[in-house]
Amino acid sequence: MSKGKYAADISSIQEAYTRIKSYVIKTPIISSTSLDDISRRQLYFKCENFQKSGAFKFRGACNAVFSLPDEAISKGVITHSSGNHAAALSLAAKLRGVPAYIVVPNNAPTCKVENIKRYDGRVNFSETNMRSRIEVANKLRQEIGAILIPSSNDGRIMSGQGTISLEILEQAPKIDTIVVPISGGGMLAGVALAAKAINPAIRILGAEPKGADDAARSKAAGRIITLRETDTIADGLRAFLGDVTWPVVRDLVDDIIVVEDTEIIKAMKLCFNILKIVVEPSAAIGLAAVLSNTFQKNPAWKDSKHVGIVVSGGNVDMNLF
Repeated sequence: MSKGKYAADISSIQEAYTRIKSYVIKTPIISSTSLDDISRRQLYFKCENFQKSGAFKFRGACNAVFSLPDEAISKGVITHSSGNHAAALSLAAKLRGVPAYIVVPNNAPTCKVENIKRYDGRVNFSETNMRSRIEVANKLRQEIGAILIPSSNDGRIMSGQGTISLEILEQAPKIDTIVVPISGGGMLAGVALAAKAINPAIRILGAEPKGADDAARSKAAGRIITLRETDTIADGLRAFLGDVTWPVVRDLVDDIIVVEDTEIIKAMKLCFNILKIVVEPSAAIGLAAVLSNTFQKNPAWKDSKHVGIVVSGGNVDMNLF
């Protein structure tokens, strides 16, 4: 599991934690006997919805921004994102004292756009498709000279997100399985790299919506599959795997569990009614995956008794909620 094989490793993740730990929140793990009974397992919810900027994305963004030398970052940073990475990068840049130029699709949730502006990010809208997002971001980068910080497909991002594993396995060492939402794969890849280095026997599962199941299809095909379009309530899970994240997902992630939007909505309600936390659809998908028939009835996971679930964020538009 050397860095020569992947863009990050346990060393880069530990270095990232040293770099960012004074900025990030060591988020709590909560549990519920009611949800344990429903799932017939012990569940440990890693609450990244309590992270600064309201999502796990701050870890990776913070690591990327603070790893850059002063001269390189002097003109600021730029990204395109559906929302959470954009807000996280805006906050990290603000802490570093440099501007953040953010490209978001014009259908991004209002609460996420407001988060970007709250952290002084400079918002630029694109069309809803990925091609438009990339084109607008590239044009801005050429005009301004800012450094592009991808939302997922970057070793610095993966290393920052991987710090979740360092915390969760310290807080709940009994965990034998970790379930992680997957979009571009930065968090899943980082979590897998760190967790497998700490405990090679641990199981790492991705959770993905049916309407954006490129990762599951990619795993099945053994190569990156990109969808022509996505259709899911989980707005934070519409990105695709990249050439940096894919090799880790291919090699170290044990399986991808695909769930329907109706299952995600049910899990959101359970988080609110039982855990008493507000989560966005993308963050509820881990619980949805664990409660799904795909997981519950699969003999491969019968020994998954202590399951860590990464609750990735809480930035949900209240009208949607």
